[in-house]
Amino acid sequence: MTGERVDPYRNFRFRVEIEGITNIAGFADATIPDSTTDVTDYREGTDQPFQKKLSGLTKYGNITLKRGLTDSMDLYNWKKLVEDSGAITARKDISLILIDEEGNDKARWEISKAWPTKYDSSDFSAKASEVVIETFEIVHEGVKRVE
Repeated sequence: MTGERVDPYRNFRFRVEIEGITNIAGFADATIPDSTTDVTDYREGTDQPFQKKLSGLTKYGNITLKRGLTDSMDLYNWKKLVEDSGAITARKDISLILIDEEGNDKARWEISKAWPTKYDSSDFSAKASEVVIETFEIVHEGVKRVE
C-alpha cells in the first residue's frame, strides 16, 4: 500500500478579505502576487575564478482583482482616496484565501500595506451580453503564505 491519495486544490473557490471593506461582492479573478529576490554577483580578487551569488532586493508583483460591477462603491472609493490624498492614508492589509470543495479554508496569503494603483471598467456594448467587469490593480509591500 502506497498511502492515501491527496489531490491538489482547485483554483475556482476563493475569498478576498480587505481590511475595513466589508460591503463588496465576490471576485471572479484574483491573482496571487509573485515574489522575486534579485541576485548579485560578487567576487573578491583572492577568490577562485568564479562568482559568488548574493541575495539582493526582494520585489513583489501586483495583485489584480476582477469582479462584476455592483452598487458597492467601496473599492472605487478606496482608489479615489489614493487619487485625492495619496497612498499614505489608504494602505490596507488583504488576505487571499483558497477554499476547498467542502467550504473549508485551506491556504491563505497575507498581503501587507496594499493600495490600488489602477482602476478599469469594461466597455459598454448594446450588442453584447457579458457582465460589466471592474478591474483593480493593487500594489503592496509584501506577501506571505501562512497556511
